[in-house]
Amino acid sequence: MSGAVLVAVAAAIGNLLQGWDNATIAGSILYIKREFQLESEPTVEGLIVAMSLIGATVVTTCSGALSDLLGRRPLLIISSVLYFVSSLVMLWSPNVYILLFARLLDGLGIGLAVTLVPLYISETAPPEIRGLLNTLPQFTGSAGMFFSYCMVFGMSLMKAPSWRIMLGVLSIPSLIYFALTLLFLPESPRWLVSKGRMLEAKKVLQRLRGREDVSGEMALLAEGLGVGGDTAIEEYIIGPANELSDEEDPSREKDQIKLYGPEQGQSWVARPVAGQSSIGIVSRKGSVVNQSGLVDPLVTLFGSVHEKLPETGSMRSTLFPHFGSMFSVGGNQPRNEDWDEESLAREGDDYVSDAAAGDSDDNLQSPLISRQTTSLDKDIPPAAHSNLSSMRQGSLLHGNAGEPTGSTGIGGGWQLAWKWSEREGPDGKKEGGFKRIYLRQEGGPGSRRGSVVSLPGGDLPTDGEVVQAAALVSNSALYNKELMRQRPVGPAMIHPSETAAKGPSWSDLFEPGVKHALIVGVGLQILQQFSGINGVLYYTPQILEQAGVGYLLSNLGLGSTSSSFLISAVTTLLMLPCIAVAMRLMDVSGRRTLLLSTIPVLIVSLLILVLGSLVDLGSTANASISTISVIVYFCFFVMGFGPIPNILCAEIFPTRVRGLCIAVCCLTFWICDIIVTYTLPVMLNSVGLAGVFGIYAVVCFIAWVFVFLKVPETKGMPLEVIIEFFSVGAKQIDDVKHN
Repeated sequence: MSGAVLVAVAAAIGNLLQGWDNATIAGSILYIKREFQLESEPTVEGLIVAMSLIGATVVTTCSGALSDLLGRRPLLIISSVLYFVSSLVMLWSPNVYILLFARLLDGLGIGLAVTLVPLYISETAPPEIRGLLNTLPQFTGSAGMFFSYCMVFGMSLMKAPSWRIMLGVLSIPSLIYFALTLLFLPESPRWLVSKGRMLEAKKVLQRLRGREDVSGEMALLAEGLGVGGDTAIEEYIIGPANELSDEEDPSREKDQIKLYGPEQGQSWVARPVAGQSSIGIVSRKGSVVNQSGLVDPLVTLFGSVHEKLPETGSMRSTLFPHFGSMFSVGGNQPRNEDWDEESLAREGDDYVSDAAAGDSDDNLQSPLISRQTTSLDKDIPPAAHSNLSSMRQGSLLHGNAGEPTGSTGIGGGWQLAWKWSEREGPDGKKEGGFKRIYLRQEGGPGSRRGSVVSLPGGDLPTDGEVVQAAALVSNSALYNKELMRQRPVGPAMIHPSETAAKGPSWSDLFEPGVKHALIVGVGLQILQQFSGINGVLYYTPQILEQAGVGYLLSNLGLGSTSSSFLISAVTTLLMLPCIAVAMRLMDVSGRRTLLLSTIPVLIVSLLILVLGSLVDLGSTANASISTISVIVYFCFFVMGFGPIPNILCAEIFPTRVRGLCIAVCCLTFWICDIIVTYTLPVMLNSVGLAGVFGIYAVVCFIAWVFVFLKVPETKGMPLEVIIEFFSVGAKQIDDVKHN
């Protein structure tokens, strides 16, 4: 766990450099104007500041596709190099044109960092603290602004402040960032899995999680390669095999999934419950499909998950402390270490598993997603604890007696499983396929028995220890029907590199779940930029000057320029404890709750600023009220609307198109940033200060409504499960619209 934290801290330095640069250019532009005599050329002055925005916007258009193609780490290294080179060029800049070029390079580095750091942290962080770690970029960005303002303030006290040194100092932290990205940061394990580099992904995960057994998460990452798919929400009852046996209707036993616990000689099974899942189509808040309100069904669907969180621990800790693993890791298994694309070269296209001929259990203990066939001929007698027979019935396999078993816990109380299902095809022949199952215990341990007897069709015995579990069931991302037709011996699970061979496609963005997630991500980015942060930042020095802060500082011997830098430093310093609070609450209260709680405070702060501009309460009273409103606005913005849009955008897209989708969201961010920055002076001239803040208050109200209706709660959920929920929810909505 500490490995993931250290990696996130190192990656977030990219945002520290962004904050440092933003504050430094704001301070140094005063001295740049004097040297290059730009007082009469506001266009060039504006270009010097805006060139980084232009560079960030340009690089964002291709950063997503490049990150999916080359990896997250190489682009972070390139970002650090761009920061370093641009700072050196700014230090040298003999004329304004070289300075503009340097600012463009700087913008390219900023664009890569802003796009990729949240993505990288989301893909490396464990679900339980993903929100906390992904708030780090907001914290480091504000910290960078604070340090930069302190530096600029100190240099402004000199007789001849040098803007070149102000901008060139960025080379020092950027060099540290370069060293960290090159020598310390690993590649994203999810990206490695998407390219079939399984051994590398396993080693990275072991380093990030601080443990050897990462088989469950490796399986999760491999299953996350799919985009879309037919997903159903089901409900299972899990208990001892003897308690769930049905002598009157033996046919029901074929739907059971066998699970193996730590106790020798005792097996557990999961049986589908007749009727609808309480976490799915019918939740405690009402029907997902037939809601009468305006709230997006996905919001209700996600909400039903969080209201069923176990009170203590997860299903793994309450039922199966040492849950058996699909990838039986006990003992020495020579082929387990060949779980990489190089194994394909040895096996070849004509490779057939020994199981096809001899039911070799040792061979089948290698990862299921190796390219191999498995005999499912019902006439072959299963071994006593054969992985083959377990694969037919279920999927969570155990090792030999006395050997340690792996865990399929994937975070947030979810477990990963598979089952083999058969149905009759159009030609009357039976067709089979592997189904992936995300299982999650509903309710606390104390409510096991009550939850069972209250379910539809709850005719199960009440004197046994059973658990109710919700499940997301869909086709495995690694199962290929075409490959199976070529190998009639049994099912074929293809290698991850084959699943992701075609790479990301623009057509994937129109898959219902991805399209729905894009609406959420793009909507949040637009509303964040139009919520007033740039306007408040622009007006803050004037407000604080009216409050008499400037006069107080002038009595201390500080000039107006130095006073403004000190004021900005103090303002950014106030943000840091608020961001720290948000980091603590992000995985406790959740993203959605923080947004719904902090946006109303933004609205009230903006309305007070409007009243302060329209109503004359006296200069002292107006300045004091405005000062308090600005500080409150900043503090609550960085707790919610500042970091959360980027956090959510890094969580809600499938692995294969995550880079592409985040690039779309970040491009929206930069375009809106440019629009707001350059329309602010026009708006001030046309509608005045009160009108501008009034418009921002209206946008914040729209943002609150959007969050309430459209933004689900994703705290503590594995990324792949979040994506699966988006997929099933969006398709249910589409089915209702077309019926």
